[in-house]
Amino acid sequence: MKVHCKLFFLLFLTVFSAKSFSQKMIEYYEPVKNDSLRVGIGETDFLPFIQKGYTLMLPENKEIKGVLIFLEDSKYDEKNRSSKQMYTQASENGFAVLSVSTEIPLDFYFSKSSMISTHTIIKEVFEKHNLPNENIFFLGASLVGHRAMRYIKFMKESDFKFQLNIKGIVACNFTMDFTRKWYQHKRDIRLNQIDLWEPTFINYLLETYLEGTPKTNPENYHNFSSYSYSDEKNENIKIYKDYGIRAYIEPAIKYKLTKQLRTLYENNSIDIVGFLAELNLAGNENTELIVLQPDDNPSTNKSAQSTWNAIQKDELMDWILKQTKK
Repeated sequence: MKVHCKLFFLLFLTVFSAKSFSQKMIEYYEPVKNDSLRVGIGETDFLPFIQKGYTLMLPENKEIKGVLIFLEDSKYDEKNRSSKQMYTQASENGFAVLSVSTEIPLDFYFSKSSMISTHTIIKEVFEKHNLPNENIFFLGASLVGHRAMRYIKFMKESDFKFQLNIKGIVACNFTMDFTRKWYQHKRDIRLNQIDLWEPTFINYLLETYLEGTPKTNPENYHNFSSYSYSDEKNENIKIYKDYGIRAYIEPAIKYKLTKQLRTLYENNSIDIVGFLAELNLAGNENTELIVLQPDDNPSTNKSAQSTWNAIQKDELMDWILKQTKK
């Protein structure tokens, strides 16, 4: 019996060691600035700057076939918490995983400087670590996903010599229509039934950086949104029409009604469904919608991040691999 136990223990150590040393982690972040950013009208409405930089996971002893990119905060997204969930699947299939952070806390990519910062980091990482500029996928939930859409738009509309060869986007339960989002938060503030920090914070940023409200400056809101129901032109759709798109939503209708008194209009799901519909109208037949059901996510706190946590990562990796063959 002791011999069997020893053999089992040795086998476990061998497997564990192989798993542990199959990945190479590289991390570089600049020292954080001793400064803060105003995020509201109150005396204490400031957020400290965060660390600018990146974390790169490389599969060892394998040819790198592609790169998964997450535009995650170095602090408020709990540093690479989404990208870490793909490390095993990516490593096993020869993919690197890159997580990039600007110095702006909870960065919505309002400014060109944020997107230039991200572009510069990505370019330097690809050159320094000799990453292949092929089979590039952007993934993410909440602000991570929104940043991806903003960065892709910025990159395609710019004349940078270095351009990523993007193959696909994995969109997980994030806001695409900021006209709708602004009205959602105005309703939240009017009803005053939930914690109003986020509605107040986001609407302050929208009104400040988009120079008004959807009523006074609708074009800026349409331009900032990947898709908007109120935008009859939806010019931004053509930017994403050539990519493979897999979208995950978790409507959580009952949860939002009982916990937040929110309606179907106050739901990111309708943005993503509308986005896919417009893509199909533009001729993109390589789209897929995955709707998470209540049994798919045991978390009692329904959010964009909990939706990402509940996604079957092995099955997602299978979809990514199929895209590389198209």
